Parts: sequence; C-alpha cells; structure tokens
Amino acid sequence: MSHDDFNFEPIRGLPEQLPEGEHILWQGAPDPRRLAREALGVRWVFAYFALLAFWRVSVSSADFSFGIALMHGVPFVISGLLACAILYGIAYVQARSTVYTLTNKRVAMRIGAALTMTLNLPYTWIGTAKLDLKSSGHGTLAFELIGETRISYLMSWPHVRPWRMARTQPALRCIPDAESVARIFAEAAETRISEPRVTCVDQTDGNAVAAE
Repeated sequence: MSHDDFNFEPIRGLPEQLPEGEHILWQGAPDPRRLAREALGVRWVFAYFALLAFWRVSVSSADFSFGIALMHGVPFVISGLLACAILYGIAYVQARSTVYTLTNKRVAMRIGAALTMTLNLPYTWIGTAKLDLKSSGHGTLAFELIGETRISYLMSWPHVRPWRMARTQPALRCIPDAESVARIFAEAAETRISEPRVTCVDQTDGNAVAAE
C-alpha cells in the first residue's frame, strides 16, 4: 500500500491553495547524490577515513608484514564506507521531503525531514539571485534577501548558500537543469517587480491607499 507523508497538502509542496491570479511555473527537488557531495561533504569524509587508513598501514608496516599492515587499515575503510552510506541516506531523505516551487509571484520551499516547514519568499523580498552552475547542468540558485527579512541558517540548512550565516541566503540546492530554472525565476521576478502599483484615492478625506 502506498503512503504519502504529505497527502495533507492541497497542492504538492504548498500548505494551501494558491490565491487567485497565482500559478506554478516550476517545481523540483535536489538531486540526492549531488546533495550528499556538495552539502554534506561525503567525498571529504571518505578522504578523511582513507587518510587514516593510509596512516595506519604506514605505521603498522614498520612492525608487521605488508599484508598484515593492510589488514590494520581495513577497519578505517569500513568506517568510512559506513559514514558515507549514512550521509547518502540523510541526503536521500532530505531530497525526498523537499519540494521547491516557483510561481509567478514567489519562491516557495517545503523543506525539512523531521521538522517540515515552508518558506515563502515573494519576489519583492529578493534583491539578487546567484547561480552556481556545475558542468553536469546541476546547480544551486541562492537568493539574497533585502530589507529586514531574516531566516534561520540552522533551521533552513542544507537549503541555504554555504557559510552565509550573518545574512542567510535560502537556496534551491543541487537542482537539475539549473540554468533553465534560473531563467524561469529571472523572467518571473522581473515581471512581478515591474507590475505597476495602483493608488486608490479616498475622495472624502484625500488620503491615498496603496493597493496591488
């Protein structure tokens, strides 16, 4: 029997129905393997254990035969493989529970494995966006927020631009076809920000009320 942990969502990746006039342009999620490599540093973890194994074999070879010395390095290799398997598992769970959404008015990010939350970022909150594009076509699109808008780095990790803690930059991490997604975002944001604002004037007291 199939089971969807997010079957309470009226629209996949969104906590409520879209308002009138808003529609989805794109939805996606991180690539688990890319997320494990770039956000969780799985390659660096394995390299660390490999270095420990090399050191252990080098030290043991002074007192034992080379074959026995190699066996002394095996526990470190096994530990490294287990650590990498755990990181890949974490990346898979994170990717499975994540839905990135671009609409014509905002960026929405349903993130979190144990504690799920949705970040809603209207285009008017975003000053600039930076794309880190890889040769495979995968990439990370990070958003620099303007004004007093703040989000928690720890609560949003790994869906943030690395090491930007003072001014956390939420990001669509390790997404496939990142260049096309960046283009969709740029066109939607430009259209949204350039929309004229209508000012309604109350003829009775002369006060102006701004409305979108």
